[in-house]
Amino acid sequence: MTIPNGSELVVVDSSGWVEFMAGGPKADAYGEYLQLTLNLLVPSIVVYEVYKKLFREEGRHLAEIFYSQVLGVSERLIPLDGDLSVLASRTSLELRLPMADAIIYTTARRYDAQLITSDAHFANLPGVTIL
Repeated sequence: MTIPNGSELVVVDSSGWVEFMAGGPKADAYGEYLQLTLNLLVPSIVVYEVYKKLFREEGRHLAEIFYSQVLGVSERLIPLDGDLSVLASRTSLELRLPMADAIIYTTARRYDAQLITSDAHFANLPGVTIL
């Protein structure tokens, strides 16, 4: 599989992780990207959003399975530090993105990674692949 913008790194948005973990209609499409574990970056906000949604809607077991997968790529878990927070707030204001989306998009841009999502908030932004 070829990453659309030629980047070796990918960030899968929270919506993609949930789709994949819950076996939704686009699970296979997201799975192709999530299997690129050497290239996968995971913003810490994604861990929060996905764990919470899976726990609430699918139960603790699936949420824990998700978290164990994240631990498998823990060296590529991207924390929300001060610099990233400031950049994300600017991105939020400039692009009118909600907080979590701004953090996720800014993380992808900071690492020159392709953002993979189904979230319409990201439509027409550079470096984004909508599934």
